[in-house]
Amino acid sequence: MVRARRPDFLRPRLSLTDSGRLWVNGLNSPLKHRVQADFRRRILKTERNYPMSALETVLIALAVLALLGVIFEEVTHVNKAKVTLFFGTLSWILLFLTSGSEGETAAIATGLAESIAEIAGLWLFLVAAMTFVAYLNKKGMIENLIYLIMPKQVSERKLLFLTGLFCFIFSSLADNITATLVSCSLILSLDLELKKRLQFVTLVVFAVNSGGVSLITGDVTTLMIFLADKVEILTLLTLAIPASIAVFMLAVFLSRGLTGTVTLRATRNEIRPVDAVISALFLLTIMATIAGNAVFGIPPVLTFLFGLSIMFLISRFMSDDSDLDPILEYIRIIEFETLLFFLGILLLVGMLKEIHALDSLVAVYDVLPPLYANYLMGIFSAVIDNVPLTAALLKAGITMTPGEWMGLTYAVGVGGSLLIIGSAAGIVAMTKIPGLTFGAYMRYLAHLLAAYTLGYAGVFMLGRFIN
Repeated sequence: MVRARRPDFLRPRLSLTDSGRLWVNGLNSPLKHRVQADFRRRILKTERNYPMSALETVLIALAVLALLGVIFEEVTHVNKAKVTLFFGTLSWILLFLTSGSEGETAAIATGLAESIAEIAGLWLFLVAAMTFVAYLNKKGMIENLIYLIMPKQVSERKLLFLTGLFCFIFSSLADNITATLVSCSLILSLDLELKKRLQFVTLVVFAVNSGGVSLITGDVTTLMIFLADKVEILTLLTLAIPASIAVFMLAVFLSRGLTGTVTLRATRNEIRPVDAVISALFLLTIMATIAGNAVFGIPPVLTFLFGLSIMFLISRFMSDDSDLDPILEYIRIIEFETLLFFLGILLLVGMLKEIHALDSLVAVYDVLPPLYANYLMGIFSAVIDNVPLTAALLKAGITMTPGEWMGLTYAVGVGGSLLIIGSAAGIVAMTKIPGLTFGAYMRYLAHLLAAYTLGYAGVFMLGRFIN
């Protein structure tokens, strides 16, 4: 990237041979620029011992400001999507404005194109999956499912385990925000005292985050690691074993003092044939995504978009309310703020990769074995949003075995549960459950840390078996 000009005798003597130039010049234009860009990155890597340029300092400062905007969103009252999108786009514009040559501009354009391609795949998959969930939630299918599987009268301890099981399974199919909202509605309907309510919601946050790590539909970080070709889709499914054990053990820890009995006030929504068919289509799309990728290598985004198109056609021919409740409207009610946040974050991380600012992140893995480094990254994800953390790790060029990537998948997916502000599920729960504060949640930190450590140890053993 653009750096302060140094005397020629200080610049690395690394250049293409004549035969190398002929080979590069013979490539088509996009590939030629990419090879040249990769070569420049290798040159720049040899310059790491030099001080950072003023531009790099400014760009890193912009990334830090964006991260602070995410952390202190509740203080500044500025949506994190707006902050990250502003700094993400600004940083790339500065790269182009300060480019010193056509070659540097081509290299920057290549890096931006790579980042945009990654973002597009993630966006389209999330839009398809979230549209399915938005439709089913609006039609009351999810609420019906809860009261279908839950008994009308049950002990508090048994209900705690059933709630954890529901959150774990449901969050693997839907996004964490929807799973948390549905679970919080259930908790609020129980009319529990504050301490018991906190025990329930603590398990909800941990179970929601744990359930998402084993399926690409359940957690964005899992999807990001899968799309980076670090783990196979069937290998991810095995994470459900240690993750579920950790949730069970946390339920055991939290069940002390739950001795009462509760009665659920069930509410039923009318189910139309078209709603039942779309529910079945959603499950079929998930299974087809897993099978299609494992057997034929079909990208998950393609399968989910195909399922979404079938959903549109089913609604058109089976439903008679297209004017009053058009199916395409459900795309508009999905969490676009979340999608814009991912866009801004990935643009920032792509910029940091472009200037090689992520090399210091890899240094943690130079000092510690991946087993311990991944565990610490999970704890860091309770303070730093796991999406930028995961994106930075993926862009940093870390080399690990599939089993070690499984460990990182679990760590960044579940580690955010250690603090109430460490995950989207925790933040949503804090806004919905009266009495749930940062300090109140911290009372259960020892239980949460023990469950996280147990789950991570299980993933480590599973990774050794797979390897």
